Amino acid sequence: AYEKIESFKQDKKNIRVTVSVKNTSGRDGEEVVQLYASYPESKVERPSKQLRAFKRIPIKAGESREVTLTVPKEELGYWNEEKQMFVVEPGTVKLLIGASSEDIRLEGKVKL
Repeated sequence: AYEKIESFKQDKKNIRVTVSVKNTSGRDGEEVVQLYASYPESKVERPSKQLRAFKRIPIKAGESREVTLTVPKEELGYWNEEKQMFVVEPGTVKLLIGASSEDIRLEGKVKL
């Protein structure tokens, strides 16, 4: 179970998202926590979801763990043909967290 987003932290170079994940089964296991970015305010056509970070964690039966995923801000950019460089647009970026792109369990937003 993806319980909640504990925090969003942002500095000049990175965005860090910490989430709480719980193994609700009776067996020890592993989970791959994935973070996708979506760009609702983009002025150019962008994918609806882009995988930007993931972490595989071992998690014991019944255990809760905090998982921190870090996304360098430069990875939220796109290639600008005109300028011949990567550009990070100012605006809101949706951060989608889940077990896969089709299994999003938590959402948050950051402003760049």
